[in-house]
Amino acid sequence: MTKHIIWDWNGTLFHDVDAVVGATNEVFKPYALPELTADGFRAVYTRPIWVAYERLLGRPLAEGEWELLDDGFHEHYFRLSGSCGLATDAELVLANWTGTQSLCSMAPHAHLVPMVDSFGITSHFTRVDGLRGTTGGEKAVHMTAHIQAIGVDPGEILVIGDSVDDGLAAKHVGARAVLYTGGMTTRAELEGTGLPVVDTLANALDHA
Repeated sequence: MTKHIIWDWNGTLFHDVDAVVGATNEVFKPYALPELTADGFRAVYTRPIWVAYERLLGRPLAEGEWELLDDGFHEHYFRLSGSCGLATDAELVLANWTGTQSLCSMAPHAHLVPMVDSFGITSHFTRVDGLRGTTGGEKAVHMTAHIQAIGVDPGEILVIGDSVDDGLAAKHVGARAVLYTGGMTTRAELEGTGLPVVDTLANALDHA
């Protein structure tokens, strides 16, 4: 039985696909690559994100190149994300869930907290955790720390996210997961995990 939901932010509760694609196009302009569409980026997207960048470039990143790309991406992303909103049914599902819920995101913590607060939804969460260190890695270690902090049995937790990495992080800690198609990962890749895949957040709650 699910008592607690751990939500992902980017691409799940926060519908930021346009900002992600726009920022990626901006940061890769010096490389003279064809401009990406959302589907084009989904075709190469993975975590760690530097692997997606290597797919785009068709070569390994040079020393120091990842840091420059990552800094540039976030600079453009923070600007573009200001015009993005919550997923269509996000506020409804947050209000309707009768158990506890928290937010575990790979977004920088200092940016995440005021962003969540700006939508007036912070009170729904017992805890909000973004990354306080280096960005771009895998979520499993971050999820482990989040679960230790909230003190909930992983067997009573449902993780709702938009990436294969969310599913892997849930499996790593022994929680269940549902994957949502509203983010950067293709449905086919999400289904390849063997986890339930849904097209709306409301449908995700059906698995709780």
